[in-house]
Amino acid sequence: MLGDATPNKSSFNRSDWQILSRYWFPIARAVDIDRQPVAVTLLDVNLVVFRTAGQLRIALDRCPHRGAPLSMGKVVEDDLICAYHGLHYGPDGRCRRIPAQPNAKSVSQFNLTIFPSTERYGLVWTCLAPATEGPQIPPFDVWGRPDYLSVPLPPVDIAASPARQVEGFIDVAHFAWVHTETFADSHQSEVPVYETRSTEYGLRSEYLSDVSNYPKSLRHLAPADFRWLRVFDVYPPFAASLTIHFPEDGRLCILNLASPVSARQTRLFVPWARNFDLDTPIADIHAFNAKIFAEDQAIVERQIPAELPLEHNAEPHFAADQSSVAYRRLLKSMGLTFVPPAYPSTV
Repeated sequence: MLGDATPNKSSFNRSDWQILSRYWFPIARAVDIDRQPVAVTLLDVNLVVFRTAGQLRIALDRCPHRGAPLSMGKVVEDDLICAYHGLHYGPDGRCRRIPAQPNAKSVSQFNLTIFPSTERYGLVWTCLAPATEGPQIPPFDVWGRPDYLSVPLPPVDIAASPARQVEGFIDVAHFAWVHTETFADSHQSEVPVYETRSTEYGLRSEYLSDVSNYPKSLRHLAPADFRWLRVFDVYPPFAASLTIHFPEDGRLCILNLASPVSARQTRLFVPWARNFDLDTPIADIHAFNAKIFAEDQAIVERQIPAELPLEHNAEPHFAADQSSVAYRRLLKSMGLTFVPPAYPSTV
């Protein structure tokens, strides 16, 4: 496993890690990455992200010489310089200078492990074991359109499984109990029949109900007989989108990206866009969404077991769980298990 990480009780098992390492995940907001190196973790692997020579760079956050984190270093001109012994690394990851031995001619053993990168929807993405084809990233076509307000919400760190977080995002039965302070009502707890179907990319659910998506203070803006259509699309393993149809052809589009820091640690990125109320202060949007995230986080961090059970009979289901059941079935078909690694009896 990359990164020489010591297994711990929140690590992915080896088979799950090998499957997940082939997928692209976001690791940071683009606005947060400049020339100063930034430490991030993906799938238990410590990475360093920085910009040099006008380009985004992602490397293993470990100097090959003595293992110091490169995120403790600095970028000078086009070189990343290790904070421990000052080794210089060029934009391609090659060691270009060893200050203690400036005349050294063979330094290839000190070259960095570099990972691919791209920027989409205001986020930095990478993949630890990429296939030959280009990045496989969920579509979010409304991002950056002039008729939409696009907002890169701050990431949220969640002490929970990324699969549990995604399942909660697509769950429609929890609105009336978890989101009562923001937009839902416990008196509207019944879930109308809805359909979940397989697609070439994953899953789609279309859910029509009376549950408003306006903040409670603005619920009067919707006609009394308005029916709210929510369309969920799931892009395995840990991404899903939601399009909410508002009155007067309004659309709120949310891309839920649960980046797997570890098996029980998630960094949630949520590109968000809508085609109405384009002059709303960004701070107000951040504040309202932070309340919704906090409501979900309070539940998902306490679910037992922490890993999402993929065996059909591991947890009982009712009819409104069909999207959750389909998601679990899809993950299992990919070969994922979410069975924690085995540990010595002394641990």
